[in-house]
Amino acid sequence: MQGLEKQKLTLDERIIVFLQYPIHELNTTMHNIPNDPTLNVSLPEGQPILRVVPMPSDTNYAGDIFGGWIMSQVDMAGSIPAIRRARGRVATVAVNSFVFKQPVFVGDIVSLYADIIKVGHTSITVDVSVYAQRGVREGGNEVCIKVTEAVLTYVAIDNNRRPKVVPQE
Repeated sequence: MQGLEKQKLTLDERIIVFLQYPIHELNTTMHNIPNDPTLNVSLPEGQPILRVVPMPSDTNYAGDIFGGWIMSQVDMAGSIPAIRRARGRVATVAVNSFVFKQPVFVGDIVSLYADIIKVGHTSITVDVSVYAQRGVREGGNEVCIKVTEAVLTYVAIDNNRRPKVVPQE
């Protein structure tokens, strides 16, 4: 397996390599999946707002999960508490911050947690944290890694897509 990741292989050669090696060798050698125990954290208390498993169609050219896919999951997760708080429609108006801390891989169990951190006159700001659980599929111990942090701002909108006042709680 050593040196294969640096070679240019045809599709037929890649299929042969795939069939010759156990999946755990392919995952750890070919894709360098980090299962560094020093990155291991616990999931936050409570249920995630969204949980999803990325698929091969969600990868970029390098085989990692595409950052845009993660961003869309974060936007959906952040919108859920915003919709509940606004008691209606919201629109994303700002991505205040977005940090990709670690890569996400096909087959990771991705859990997204979202909390409202500020409510304005028409806006709602939400903090979203993203965790990936991995390792068991590769034959090792499961680890949980914080992979992304983001803060997004949504605006409450009416049926005409105009800003509306966020109702009192």
